[in-house]
Amino acid sequence: MHLLYCDETNLEKSSGDFFVYGGLVIPASNAKALHSEIEGIRKSLGVPRDYILKFNPGPQGFSHEQFIELKKQVIQAAVNHQCILLINLLLHDIAKSSDEARRFGINTLCFHFDCWLARPNEAGLVLIDRFSDKKIDEHLREKLAVGLTGNLPYSDERKLERVLGFHYTAIGQSHFCSLVDVIIGSMRLSINAFTQQNEKLHQTSIDILHQLSPLFFRERSEKVHEISLWFSPKEIKSDRYKAQYLALQNFLREQSIDSAQAL
Repeated sequence: MHLLYCDETNLEKSSGDFFVYGGLVIPASNAKALHSEIEGIRKSLGVPRDYILKFNPGPQGFSHEQFIELKKQVIQAAVNHQCILLINLLLHDIAKSSDEARRFGINTLCFHFDCWLARPNEAGLVLIDRFSDKKIDEHLREKLAVGLTGNLPYSDERKLERVLGFHYTAIGQSHFCSLVDVIIGSMRLSINAFTQQNEKLHQTSIDILHQLSPLFFRERSEKVHEISLWFSPKEIKSDRYKAQYLALQNFLREQSIDSAQAL
C-alpha cells in the first residue's frame, strides 16, 4: 500500500507563473519511520508542539536560518524513506480558472499515481488537501466509480485500477500534510524565482531544486519520468507559451531535474 498526499500552490492566477499541483508518494511500510523522524526533527530543533509546520511562516522565535534548516531536514527525511514526488505544471495563462486547473491537476496525478503503482504491482490511497470547490466532491466520486473521462487515448474512460479511494486531509492533522506543503512550497519558490527573474532568490532556488531532485522518479535512465514531472497540457499550440515551458524545462534540467517529456 502507498499513500499519495496532494497539495497545490500558486493558486492565484498570475501571467507567466505556473500553477503547481503535486503529491508525495509515501510507502505505507515506511510511514511510521518517516513520522517518527519528523517528530525527532521537531524535538531536536526545539519546535513548539502546537506549531503547525508549513512552508511559511516559521515557528515563533525562529530565525530565518533556523526555519530553513527545519525545512531542509524534513525534506531530507522524505528522501531517506524512499518517497516519490509527482508534479504537474500548468501555465496560468492557459488555465481557464484556478479551480479547473486544480481538478485537471488531480486527474493527472491520479493517473500518474496509478501508472506508478503498476511498477510494484500494489495499491494506493489518494489524500487531498481540503479546499473550497463546489464540484470537487462529485469529481472525486467519479474518479472512484468511473476513473478518468474525457479526451483520452483509445477510449472515453480509463479505470484507475490500483487507486482504492480518495480522502480529504487538513494541515496539522498529519506530519505528512506538513511535509508535502513544505515540498510543494519549495518547488513553487524555485519556479517563481526563475519565471519572475528574481536574482535575489536565484541561488536559493538552485539549492532547493538540487535537494528535491532525488525525490523524482527515474526508470532505467537519468531522466525524470513523465509520471513524476509533467508539463500540462500535452500539446502547447502557442509559440510564446511553448517558449516559456521550454525555458522552465531547461532551467530544471540544469538543476539535475531532467524531464523526459518532449515539449
